[in-house]
Amino acid sequence: MSGTWLTTRAWLLMLPLLVVIISVIGWPLIDTVGLSFTDAKLVGTEGNFVGIDNYAKMISGSNFQRTLITTAWFAIVSVAAEMVIGVLAALLLNQQFRGRTALRALMILPWALPTVVNATLWRLIYNPEYGALNAALTQLGLLEAYRSWLGEPGTALAALIVADCWKNFPLVALIALAALQAVPRDITAASLVDGAGAFARFRFVILPYLAGPLMVALVLRTIEAFKVFDIIWVMTRGGPANSTRTLSILVYQEAFSFQRAGSGASLALIVTLLVTLLAAGYAALVRKTAGSAA
Repeated sequence: MSGTWLTTRAWLLMLPLLVVIISVIGWPLIDTVGLSFTDAKLVGTEGNFVGIDNYAKMISGSNFQRTLITTAWFAIVSVAAEMVIGVLAALLLNQQFRGRTALRALMILPWALPTVVNATLWRLIYNPEYGALNAALTQLGLLEAYRSWLGEPGTALAALIVADCWKNFPLVALIALAALQAVPRDITAASLVDGAGAFARFRFVILPYLAGPLMVALVLRTIEAFKVFDIIWVMTRGGPANSTRTLSILVYQEAFSFQRAGSGASLALIVTLLVTLLAAGYAALVRKTAGSAA
């Protein structure tokens, strides 16, 4: 069977999927691009052509710049914490001890919970009147009076980062735990015989096996954190005083709350471009890591 026929057959088999992708993603994307060059409202009028005015106003506006900084800070801190906690949890669960299987099953629970449920639980924990966090801290003498953790600009974003880490660190832990199973036992035993300490064994024996899988986890979590919407919307709606407003929430407010469909579409495309550039950069980094490992 010739290579040309195999290629043609492969494209024919993929044709139904391509049609679905073009119908579901391609046409709405093209329509959004066209809408972004107009001053259209969400209802009532199609709007007039304004060129790149929407893009210029969005990028130069203070709202976009402050929101971009908030989004970047949320993504960097939450992903960094998730990677560290996930690796530590994987190293713990890779050890032999009683109850390890049950602990592994419990660790998956936060990740398995729907994000809305997770956000609602943490909103109750942070409640300024009867929240468990305030009760625990006051009883331990670490806090004199109950605080509104989600109602103060200085603590709201940190509280959201904690909730997001609790939700997503199990994904990193599962990926790292699976990678740890590939570490040869004889190499680990040899490092013990040679007198290598715990940090040296992790740095020179275990980490090379974790680098590739952790890079995949880093890519997935960074992209998800950069376009986060649901957990923040449920817990704070982007407040107080827009201190927790991310780019995805700004897109929603621009398009639906303020009814500015044209500028909302341009902002959505800017966010899409930023996420695409981020993904492309990570993909290049993954290829470079894989090539150096080979």
